[in-house]
Amino acid sequence: MRRITLYPPKRQQILLFLMMTVLLSSLDSPPTANAGNPTPAVYSPAPNFSRVDLDQRNVDLTAYRGKVVVLNFWATWCAPCLTEMPRFVEWQQEYGGRGLQVIGISMDDEAPPVRAAFQKYRLNFPVVMGDEKLGEMYGGILGIPITFLIDRNGKIRFKHQGATDFNIINSEIQTLLSGH
Repeated sequence: MRRITLYPPKRQQILLFLMMTVLLSSLDSPPTANAGNPTPAVYSPAPNFSRVDLDQRNVDLTAYRGKVVVLNFWATWCAPCLTEMPRFVEWQQEYGGRGLQVIGISMDDEAPPVRAAFQKYRLNFPVVMGDEKLGEMYGGILGIPITFLIDRNGKIRFKHQGATDFNIINSEIQTLLSGH
């Protein structure tokens, strides 16, 4: 007698799991979560903010007009966020002279762990402390890392939520730096 299994073979289970993960991660938040502050659309102006960085210098997003900005929301307790830090340091070194500016927005509750990460990873870009208000300006930061690429005119051109292939972001940075 032939046995009928109720579960698909292991390979199909894995594929189904991966497809569901991609589908669920691509869905927007529930309508009420960001009803008043939807995520800024690509090609829309990046919401301006002015904050003091860890070195007590003012960071005003509009001051970076004319530069390509990599705006990264992160936290010290987020492993994928910390994985990105060395690459942001490299990009700032490599492309800073061509007009790139990386800005980190830490969503940690307190500055001491952020200062420690700043030193550990030898960050060469400004890091400001974020909060719910700043997060809501960018559509509500419900998961990190989130990286916005802003063109020289202050418009959001690309958004990456979660761990993203560095080659994709690097290609987008180069495109924006070349003026496209």
